[in-house]
Amino acid sequence: MPAKISEILKTDPYLVPFKGDIELRAELLESKRKELLAKDKDIVDFASGYEYFGIHKTEDGWVYREWAPAADEMYFTGDFNGWNTESHPMNRLENGVFEIFIKGKNALRVGQKIQAIVMHNGEMLRRVPTYATRVVQDPVTYMWCAEIENTFDAFPWTDEGFVPEKTPFIYECHIGMSGEEGRVSTYKEFTKNILPRIKKAGYNTIQIMAIMEHPYYGSFGYQVSNFFAPSSRYGTAKELKKLINTAHKNGITVLLDVVHSHAVKNTNEGLNEFDGTVYQFFHEGARGDHSAWGTKLFNYGKNEVLHFLLSNLKYWMKAFHFDGFRFDGVTSMLYHDHGLGSAFTGYDMYFSLNTDTEAVTYLQLANELIHKINPNAITIAEDMSGMPGMCIPISEGGIGFDYRLSMGVPDLWIKTIKECEDESWDIIKFWYELTGRRPKEKNIGYAESHDQALVGDKTIMFRLCDAEMYVGMQKFGANPVVDRGIALHKMIRLLTASLSGEGYLNFMGNEFGHPEWIDFPREGNGWSYHYCRRQWSLVDNPNLRYRELGDFDKAMIKLLKEQNLLEISPVNRWMHNDDKILIYTKNDFVFVFNFNPQKSFEGYFVPVGEEGLYKVVLSSDDGKFGGFSRVDTKHKYKAERTPHDWFGFNCYLPSRSAFVLKKIK
Repeated sequence: MPAKISEILKTDPYLVPFKGDIELRAELLESKRKELLAKDKDIVDFASGYEYFGIHKTEDGWVYREWAPAADEMYFTGDFNGWNTESHPMNRLENGVFEIFIKGKNALRVGQKIQAIVMHNGEMLRRVPTYATRVVQDPVTYMWCAEIENTFDAFPWTDEGFVPEKTPFIYECHIGMSGEEGRVSTYKEFTKNILPRIKKAGYNTIQIMAIMEHPYYGSFGYQVSNFFAPSSRYGTAKELKKLINTAHKNGITVLLDVVHSHAVKNTNEGLNEFDGTVYQFFHEGARGDHSAWGTKLFNYGKNEVLHFLLSNLKYWMKAFHFDGFRFDGVTSMLYHDHGLGSAFTGYDMYFSLNTDTEAVTYLQLANELIHKINPNAITIAEDMSGMPGMCIPISEGGIGFDYRLSMGVPDLWIKTIKECEDESWDIIKFWYELTGRRPKEKNIGYAESHDQALVGDKTIMFRLCDAEMYVGMQKFGANPVVDRGIALHKMIRLLTASLSGEGYLNFMGNEFGHPEWIDFPREGNGWSYHYCRRQWSLVDNPNLRYRELGDFDKAMIKLLKEQNLLEISPVNRWMHNDDKILIYTKNDFVFVFNFNPQKSFEGYFVPVGEEGLYKVVLSSDDGKFGGFSRVDTKHKYKAERTPHDWFGFNCYLPSRSAFVLKKIK
């Protein structure tokens, strides 16, 4: 069915001059569909590579199949044959497919290590099977190999009929660094110790990083080697399934941070040169190398690559019950220059020879597949370019994502905190930066993610307090630097959560102002885990102020979620840059911010839009949240019409505070 191009043009009239480009987007998608799909087949049928390729148990033995078109010969080796590289040759079938059948149900056993041997131009290449579902590193030889595992063995799922909540409140997390001890944490420990924390904090979605196997731990999981293997560092596939099943039991949606934008360049454990050639999966030459990341770039124009990547998405949904994906590095995919150094100041930058139309088509196919498998699935694009139509339905000429990340918001806060004195914070800029987004496209708002916590950068709380966090976070004892930091941390998060998206994201620990940065164990730090963990004992300690930040975040999430406030567009705004005041309403709720570092205002007029009785339901200045209890949470404010036809009431606005009122009558 041709796309309803007129819809996207109505939504965004600035696209009218680029109507031909939008039409081309739809035509290329339709052409690729016809090319890929046989008659009476759909995209879900097509994306089943993992059911054919890889290692599978049969009724009377085992079968292993691999696509390696440039290989001259292939052999199968491992524990089962004493690592003999010639005793088990594979048969060459059509289209570069190799196959071997090993008779006997016990010919291979779960836990045995195996490799593929590829002969290319007289050279013997040791390779990890491309569809391997478990990959481990030998602790002695450091050689990477696959382990036999029946990923689709029966698992006692109890999540049938699970449906994600409409508005995602996302807790971005990393399994390995989720514990307090200086080591790699496990799926089991996360299920037991961290999921209850997330549920108690009020978040309804987890976005898990670094699941797809990666040889370098410090890559944060963004240099993937084995796309079908959940990282063995954290445990087994069964333990990951239990984590997801338990999350669903607790009403928590589970998203996979999927990396289809690039792959690790390693050859011994990854896809690169699997059959002896770069071009099997990736572009050749400079186009196949990411200059900034040092990784390999997929050739999205190649049907076999599309088959591999689309099958990968279906696999994670079917085998592990993931509810959707956050697509990493979408900007890098969309443009031949990967968006490096581009400001994207005009629409012509989105529709030019720099645009990788093959990548656009892949992303459309990916969204089509995901939502056909699960209509309630959630897809999120990490795109800093602002590509028009990213979150518009494919049928209307869009790319089909549900949300895009509000990637400019963390930059706004970093720039403001680093470069501006408190007295010069630009309230009007805050409003327009936080509310500005493409029409009818949903965003996930966030003040900071894992990106802002990495070594070399700083979290918001650490920027605000810095070294004072080491000495001033005791609950009893005044510290003006920490007081300021705690006040602004709460205000920034409430303003961001309530304005910058139709969903909200937080990286684990940031809700309570986790100190310091994240630094993975590496040679430069003596392979230390000191900065690669989460210090939950800080927020658990009632004598430390981390508890106050955590409690405020919990109350904020509860209010925004229970009242569906992210679904509602703000209106009746009042901004005053000199006073540092920002006020806006969302239905029966009024949000009031006083960013002034010194001035509190007596009898400040608060416009609310209509007559009624209002009461404070959340105050950042509440004593239990580390404030000074200057906001009267018991008083009822009566909004009346003014001579100038405004509705509102006079109210005390303490400095560096924010509060939310609700119309109660």
